[in-house]
Amino acid sequence: MLSPSAALPTMRVLSLRGIGVTRDGHPALDGVNAQVQAGQLLLVVGPNGSGKSTLLSVAAGLLPADSGVVEMGPHTRIALLPQSTALAPHLPLTVTDVVAMGTWARLGAWRPSRRADRDAVTEAIAAVELTDLARRPIGTLSGGQRQRALLAQVLVQRADLVLLDEPMSGLDARSRAIIAASVTRLTDAGTAVIAVTHDASEFTSIDDVLELHDGRVRN
Repeated sequence: MLSPSAALPTMRVLSLRGIGVTRDGHPALDGVNAQVQAGQLLLVVGPNGSGKSTLLSVAAGLLPADSGVVEMGPHTRIALLPQSTALAPHLPLTVTDVVAMGTWARLGAWRPSRRADRDAVTEAIAAVELTDLARRPIGTLSGGQRQRALLAQVLVQRADLVLLDEPMSGLDARSRAIIAASVTRLTDAGTAVIAVTHDASEFTSIDDVLELHDGRVRN
């Protein structure tokens, strides 16, 4: 599941140079530079409204930059865990169903899964300590358990670059510890991770910190 990336550990996965984004006539990002290499964890910190989520959206390719350059390998696989993911409480989906959605990019939504993909789903669920709840409807889980299930969905995507937008916000101590350990396993396996957070102490093995204020990097 967490096999090493095809990229070498010293390979730059993403480089942002002079990134500028304007929203409603105001600069959300202004001349931001950032980079992350394979196997590294980059934290993006700063107060609300500083541009953290905007930067993650640019990195994910969901928001075009008005200025600057985004450099990324042509075959770089990206997985995103957004700050808020709506899951209707009455959806007839189990934890396993939700995690298995992470394999759809490789298989297609309606193609039968392969043994290797089913094994990857099982391993991802175990990694976030939800094995006992694998058959439970996702809507019956606590907030921390749902977030761990969504992180497991990210894990099975086998991405080169994982983007996390405040993945521990409002969670219990156990869920925060499990998510932090999962992030460490990702970087140990060669995956580049960019995580937005208000509290850098939630993570371990941090390689770099980018602090934003009013859309600019604070030196």
